[in-house]
Amino acid sequence: MLKKELWQLIVIHVKELIREPGVIFWGIGFPILMAWGLGIAFNNKPNIRKDVAFIDPSSHSKLMTFLDKHATASWTSDSLRTYNVTVDDKVFGNTTFRFIPVGRELAIQGIKRGKFQVILESRHDSIIYHLDPANPDARSLQLQLSSLLDESKNGHVISRAEIVPMKLQGTRYVDFLVPGLLSLTVMMACMWGISYTIIERRKGNMLRRMVATPMYKGNLLVAHMTARLAMTFVEASLLLLFANLYFDIKVQGSLLALLVVFIAGNVAFTGIAVLFSSRTSKTEIGNAIINFVTMPMMILSGIFFSYQNFPEWTIPIIRKLPLTMVADSFRSIINEGAGIPQVMGNTLMLGSIGLVTFVVGMKVFKWY
Repeated sequence: MLKKELWQLIVIHVKELIREPGVIFWGIGFPILMAWGLGIAFNNKPNIRKDVAFIDPSSHSKLMTFLDKHATASWTSDSLRTYNVTVDDKVFGNTTFRFIPVGRELAIQGIKRGKFQVILESRHDSIIYHLDPANPDARSLQLQLSSLLDESKNGHVISRAEIVPMKLQGTRYVDFLVPGLLSLTVMMACMWGISYTIIERRKGNMLRRMVATPMYKGNLLVAHMTARLAMTFVEASLLLLFANLYFDIKVQGSLLALLVVFIAGNVAFTGIAVLFSSRTSKTEIGNAIINFVTMPMMILSGIFFSYQNFPEWTIPIIRKLPLTMVADSFRSIINEGAGIPQVMGNTLMLGSIGLVTFVVGMKVFKWY
């Protein structure tokens, strides 16, 4: 009798799940689509491009002699002349090293923004590699370049090489990582702290009970968003404090600008959270929707590694993602000393995204 009862209960719950199209799509279809999309993006890449900055190229240096002989010239979207050398590899795919001659300031700025991992400095018959030894990507690239430019293999590039660790504020990998984690904190706090909470309260009929009281509906969401903003501020402050004490990361730019971007980022993701949680009362669908919003931006927006690694035609699109705008603004303030004028464009864009998505979300919001 007990086994029969258990079996019937299992059947009932299975039928409840399969009768909900949203659960089927978001629980089964969406993970498959994500695996397919990411598999295409990161698997079997026939050509990999790696940008390398080099300073003060001399027409008499052996590096320039090598590039003139083996490289093909082209131009970047920033109107910079580049020298491209492709190394064929049937096992790992072809790798194109794009050597970009820039000044020292632009090279350091590129390191801070994740555009470059290594800076070459050519001095006649020797090359100096400037990089962060703690960055595994930079170290791997340096080894690849050493193999490419090794005198014993091509006979005329370098006779001496030196590695100089980069210690300038903002050029270490951790300096790149912490602003990204700070922006990720903002997104996750809003998407899970607001979106998921709304869906759970709708599922438990808590929203219906609360709006049945003599209360203005909008105040409920505003109060919840304000509390979430205060909590996120504490979380972000603790992260910055830890980074300062342990990694000696200091905010080089305006603290006011940092606060403005922080608020703008919260406004943007709060509006997105309200919009994407405005209808469903299924936590399974809610989980999938939140992952649908957050996962692509976590991968594309340059949180853990630079989005400069993606195809060049995708970069203008990636820069318009809300998480990218927050992360880029944080990095420019913390690592490059930017102020409000430098981040005003991203700030206004983030505020507009938050306002539009919040208004649309409130128009279609389902309270029960």
